[in-house]
Amino acid sequence: MRDFLWPRSGWKRASIYIWHRIARIPDTSHSIAAGVASGMAVSFTPFLGLHFIMGFGVAWLTRGNMLASAIGTAVGNPWTFPFIFALAAKIGSAILGRDVLSDVPIWSWDALLSAPYDYLASFLPLVFPLMIGGALLGVIVWLLGYFALKGVLDSYKNARAERVKKKSMQEYSQNG
Repeated sequence: MRDFLWPRSGWKRASIYIWHRIARIPDTSHSIAAGVASGMAVSFTPFLGLHFIMGFGVAWLTRGNMLASAIGTAVGNPWTFPFIFALAAKIGSAILGRDVLSDVPIWSWDALLSAPYDYLASFLPLVFPLMIGGALLGVIVWLLGYFALKGVLDSYKNARAERVKKKSMQEYSQNG
């Protein structure tokens, strides 16, 4: 269980590994950045379980990479969802002009087990404000993620191409 929650090699090394996996996807910087940004953006919607499919759809629309989109959905996870949904609910409430956070039912296993459909239906008034707030956040996150990642990927790919070119020139001069 510990290895699931905390990588054996540490978070820094795991993050570097994921970065290299993303940066070395054989595709253009635009495609990778659009894919990751698409996955990040859909993580701000309340449709848990559909984020991969939605990410693939947004990636397809923006000509992004599907694998990069799947990786980008990792932004939404059990540690970040409470913050994402609280912020999305606040923004959705502000746009709609009503406070939905006061409408959140208190969690009750008894109510869930005795009348599951009625209890789960009591959460439905939260979905629309979460959709509105999540959509706005998603657009903002997509733009920030895309432009930040595209610039970094362009630099990374150019530096890597220079290293490869330099190495091949050295090998040519030694063998030639």
